Amino acid sequence: MASPMSAGDFLAALTNEGVRVTQVGDWRHHNRNHKGPWGPVHGVMIHHTVTSGTEQTVEICRDGFESLPGPLCHGVIAKDGGVHLVGYGRANHAGLGDGDVLRAVIAEKPLPPDNEADTDGNRAFYGFECENLGDGEDPWPEDQLDAIARAAAAVCRHHGWTERSVIGHLEWQPGKVDPRGFTMDAMRARIRERLT
Repeated sequence: MASPMSAGDFLAALTNEGVRVTQVGDWRHHNRNHKGPWGPVHGVMIHHTVTSGTEQTVEICRDGFESLPGPLCHGVIAKDGGVHLVGYGRANHAGLGDGDVLRAVIAEKPLPPDNEADTDGNRAFYGFECENLGDGEDPWPEDQLDAIARAAAAVCRHHGWTERSVIGHLEWQPGKVDPRGFTMDAMRARIRERLT
């Protein structure tokens, strides 16, 4: 069981891992904590945005929509590898997912199939939205893939987690397909390399 790191420690962890960070507005205090707890935290969740254009993507992830208020993640990972911090605390990114998956993440064991939506993921996961159309054709530049691995590794390193604490949205919630265009096994291999 881990308490979320402070916003300052989060920023320091990212920069120490070589992540190029942009701080957006008052990101440290922009959250959904009034809707429920954030923590204990157990892992990192990776998403794709189904958007193009970094400026618009960051704005959407910060502000959200009328039906899904922001922040929609903690950091937006742009095509150029920059990470834009848009919120810190509870964020609307994971939704309800499979409790068996969460137990596997906590134990750092292979993930079971996600076939239920019975557990609050917004409480348990750091979230990174990655700028991509999510159609399987929009490319994932190397700079972006490297930044995803670095950002996830930064969180894992702080908490003493392995790469098994990093999952994709598609591994958490039935019906989700993100991130699409690379496999989470390949991303976890990148993260493992960084951590060792």
